[in-house]
Amino acid sequence: MTATVPFVDLGASVREIRHELNEAIARVLDSGWFVLGPECEALEAELADCFGVRCVVTTGNGTDSIQLALEALGVGPGDEVVTTPMSAAFTVLAIERAGARAVFADVEEDTLNLNPEAAERALTKRTRALLPVHLYGHPAEIESLGALARSAGIPLVEDACQAHGARYRDRKIGSFGAASALSFYPTKNLGALGDGGAMLTNDPRLADRVRRLRNGGQSDRYRHTEIGVNSRLDELQAAVLRVQLRHLTESTRRRRELAGLYEELLADVPVELPSERADVFAVRHLYVIRHPRRDALRERLERRGIGTLIHYPIPLHLQPAFAGLGGEQGQFPIAEQAAKEILSLPLYPQLGEDGVRTVAAAVREAVIEIG
Repeated sequence: MTATVPFVDLGASVREIRHELNEAIARVLDSGWFVLGPECEALEAELADCFGVRCVVTTGNGTDSIQLALEALGVGPGDEVVTTPMSAAFTVLAIERAGARAVFADVEEDTLNLNPEAAERALTKRTRALLPVHLYGHPAEIESLGALARSAGIPLVEDACQAHGARYRDRKIGSFGAASALSFYPTKNLGALGDGGAMLTNDPRLADRVRRLRNGGQSDRYRHTEIGVNSRLDELQAAVLRVQLRHLTESTRRRRELAGLYEELLADVPVELPSERADVFAVRHLYVIRHPRRDALRERLERRGIGTLIHYPIPLHLQPAFAGLGGEQGQFPIAEQAAKEILSLPLYPQLGEDGVRTVAAAVREAVIEIG
């Protein structure tokens, strides 16, 4: 059945600003400069201003941003990085690609973000970084995690790939860590028309090293002073992102309004709704509900033409790719239970109130049907 409400509609987001995008793309085509040029430089400056940091270095994707940040901080073979089992696998892929070993700690019950107390228990003498994820656009308990990192003498690296514009006590997420990573994958709140990423920091020396690493380790043209990678953002994507950045505040406002409408319409439905702590500003990258019979609920929503996804059905410590890390069933019970119950409903600025009402009505009917 063709979904009457798709999980996401990227075409609609493009149509809203098509004229601006056409102008930006034409500007790049006319310039004849397509990689690491003036558009990338302008985007980096605009992102630094938006996130309240001194330096931004664009990269090919969010995974590379995490990896290169870790490498630039000196994290490598034999080192451990404490992180969450509740994230996209790319968070851990970045740790592994940096040569380090991911060590997991369980999550908080309400936000599903990394639990600071569990993270403290996971620290060892080999821990060289702490890497929380601001899951679904809700800030992690970054003040406590930052204090933990400082007391352990290790850097805090934020995975802010889902949290563009989120705030913790009026300070932008992405500005707390020694480094932070953004993703510009098309479905993100700030998305490109392809892939892209950025590393944020207040340390100019760290930024300079990431600039070298993203460009094959070159200190200047054809002079490679260290082993790097090829992770350069192209000018077309940079120009597109500059347009999208101008609309980020408004699109976030619309996401939050639609999330609020979901909460109003589903308040008396026996599903667990996402929470927002009083001292944070969540950007509602995803609207994730919980139900003990998640798969049955999803099936019935699909029959009614409602698109849904699961973020994420397999905790990272149980992913086959990471079997070498020694994860076992029952090791992180909160993350494991959540993975069985979570369901992401459609939420994007172009969904509109009618779309939310359609989805909410379908959820209500499906839950009654399940019994």
